[in-house]
Amino acid sequence: MEHRTQNNSKIRAFTDLIVWQESHKLALTIYGITKTFPKEELFGLTSQMRRAAVSITSNIVEGFTRKSKREKLQFYFIAKSSLAELQSQLLVARDISYITKDDFRKVYDQTSTVERIFSAFIKKTGTL
Repeated sequence: MEHRTQNNSKIRAFTDLIVWQESHKLALTIYGITKTFPKEELFGLTSQMRRAAVSITSNIVEGFTRKSKREKLQFYFIAKSSLAELQSQLLVARDISYITKDDFRKVYDQTSTVERIFSAFIKKTGTL
């Protein structure tokens, strides 16, 4: 089972995966956005959103290191579920006015981009 990058070079590390790169950017964005949340949310929504964002990248890495296609896909689907969880938490943050509608749209669009890349990545992994 061999993955290749967009320029057709062999993927040697999880950091070569476009889905990991985009998910990593998303995690950094979430950390930046949640810095502005009220301090009383540190162990609530802030923590939940950060954990979900980090879970995405962590499960991509976990799947990448697995040998069998079945195991890889299991972790990739867990990562995709964490992405959906994060999308739901973003809706809550918007609806209680922790983030502006503009900031929400930017980060939610970023989650949608990751979701599209992820769907293609999972499909390709399933056919290896």
